[in-house]
Amino acid sequence: MARIHTTAIVEKNCELADDVEVGAYTLIREGTIIGSRTVVDAHVLLEHTTVGADCRIHFGAAIGGPPQDQTYQGEPTRVLIGERNVIREYVTIHRATGEGNDTRVGDDNMLMASTHLGHNCEVGNSVTLSTLSGMSGHTIIEDRAIIGGMVGSHQRVRVGTLAMVSGFSKMSQDVPPYSLVDGKPARVIGPNLVGLRRAGADADTRRAIQRAFRLIYRSGMEFSRALEQVMTELGDFREVSYLVEFLRRMREGKVGRQQEVAS
Repeated sequence: MARIHTTAIVEKNCELADDVEVGAYTLIREGTIIGSRTVVDAHVLLEHTTVGADCRIHFGAAIGGPPQDQTYQGEPTRVLIGERNVIREYVTIHRATGEGNDTRVGDDNMLMASTHLGHNCEVGNSVTLSTLSGMSGHTIIEDRAIIGGMVGSHQRVRVGTLAMVSGFSKMSQDVPPYSLVDGKPARVIGPNLVGLRRAGADADTRRAIQRAFRLIYRSGMEFSRALEQVMTELGDFREVSYLVEFLRRMREGKVGRQQEVAS
């Protein structure tokens, strides 16, 4: 049976696994689902949310509240959180706008203290959001990206896989995969070679991505020509092909889910 503190409130029609722990003065509202071995600390609010197994939700987090969106009319939406996530103190995650839509967090993520995910955000796997970073509605963060402290995003920004955004940056447009970005507005300063190495990319792949960034950002070639040159030289590397695909969609202003590069 779930271990629920005597001061916590769990409303009707919630589903809590038998080994869930719920701390003092927490409020879990109707329809919430919590998976096995998840620990919910004191003074947490959960509503319209599904949480997977082995998560830890720390003091003061508020998850599943209505979106800060004037178009929202009370339609049924949810927050879906995967497994093995660490959600630190005072994190806020808002449910989606648009009937049947979700705000999504994948697996193995770290959301540090006082971070915010707005409505319809999508976070992949093994992502780190550092303290006081805030993602506006419809922001998408792909696998293994790292967002520094006090970073803010414009709506509908997409952050590519294994990108690293330095602290205090402003993301006003998409962030390419495998990149290091910095500034207000954030600009590409080079490839994230350390992140690639830590993720297991071999030396040939790292060199190929480094060469691709040099052609795109340092050669002085016109953008479309640089992408063509990258594909001619390095298109056999799937990571490079994905980088080029991402940049082409970014240039065309296309927003939406793209095919992910396999880990």
